[in-house]
Amino acid sequence: MSPVQALGLRALEDGAMALTLAGEAARLLPSGALVLVAHSTLVVADLHLEKGSAFAARGQLLPPLDTRETLRRLAADAAAQAPRRILFLGDAFHDRQASRRMSGEDRAALEALGRGSELVWITGNHDPEPDADLPGESADEIRLGGLVLRHEPEPGAAPGEIAGHLHPCARIATPRGAVRRRCLVTDGERAVLPAYGAFTGGLNVLDAAFAGLFRGDPVVAALGDSRVHAEGVRSLRPDGR
Repeated sequence: MSPVQALGLRALEDGAMALTLAGEAARLLPSGALVLVAHSTLVVADLHLEKGSAFAARGQLLPPLDTRETLRRLAADAAAQAPRRILFLGDAFHDRQASRRMSGEDRAALEALGRGSELVWITGNHDPEPDADLPGESADEIRLGGLVLRHEPEPGAAPGEIAGHLHPCARIATPRGAVRRRCLVTDGERAVLPAYGAFTGGLNVLDAAFAGLFRGDPVVAALGDSRVHAEGVRSLRPDGR
């Protein structure tokens, strides 16, 4: 039995991937959002809203569209999944002033999400002090059944943990050459989610930052254009120099 089969990852007709995390049923969407089925919760990590405007202030000009594109995808996921709760897994904003730089249209889109679902903001290293004017509530971490959701993975064993922060990506060998994709990485007991934001980069899952987080060889659920693909470690490659 392959590691992918052993962990019960299963492709679904809508392009999502079904998986079990510490006994809890979940679905990873092609967007990078995770649905916790029993808790009617949509989890997104590392949006880094207003990263473009932060770079612009330092003279690095990027199209100022990252917030709008990220919120557009999030609104589409929320409309399709109708979650009772949307949980932001830390670093929803790129810095402490980011929410103040949002356009009126983007802020209205965020407030509309809060009218349709309960919003929960997990604090991150980029946004440790959530804007009091935002809809929803904030917390350092939250527990849902057998799961604990926090921004940064704890070192050592942490069964039931779902975290972000590391922006995992996988470089996957294919017959036509290697492709690099954002991914969820898991051993079935814990998981690190891909960054959801339009302007976020990624760290190869073979990097030392992931060492020691998983018991045995983990698997990745890589985000394709319209489908999630499960891969074992034998298909993974380090980034080229």
